[in-house]
Amino acid sequence: MPAITPWEDGAPQFALTDHGRSAACARERLCSVCNTVMPRGAVWRVVGADESAAIADALAAGRPYRNVAPTLEGPGHRACMLYAAMVCPYLARPNARRGLSADGSDELTAHVVRGRARGGAGAVVGFGEYEYAVTPTRVLFRFLDVVEFMPHETADAHLDELRAELARP
Repeated sequence: MPAITPWEDGAPQFALTDHGRSAACARERLCSVCNTVMPRGAVWRVVGADESAAIADALAAGRPYRNVAPTLEGPGHRACMLYAAMVCPYLARPNARRGLSADGSDELTAHVVRGRARGGAGAVVGFGEYEYAVTPTRVLFRFLDVVEFMPHETADAHLDELRAELARP
């Protein structure tokens, strides 16, 4: 269960982000998946098809990448994000669709079309730095300095990498 997932009536609400939990993760440098401290240095996140394509284009052109539009998704440990990419149906497969039950879209989340397939290649991406802002209603993240880019059509492509990461002392 991701650390930032809210609960309602004893059930996790996977398609949503809990403001307080996300703010604590940002302020205390906690992984958004396992809720433990991330050491200084690189952080990882899982990105969908559009952002994966933008990162690939920037890297191919030798340009730095920084997400211009802030995201609600916080960073995590490398192993946690490899794992998240594999167990979240939407992140794992291009034909997986976003759930229909979540609501509350606004200008920041209007691009999220409920029921739409992810399409294209996703990626697990390592970044040298991240910034965040805690507002009264959300926590916003920006990431810069790509240090690792691991695209995937289906996230099971990362299984060997996850095994190797978990085997490290």
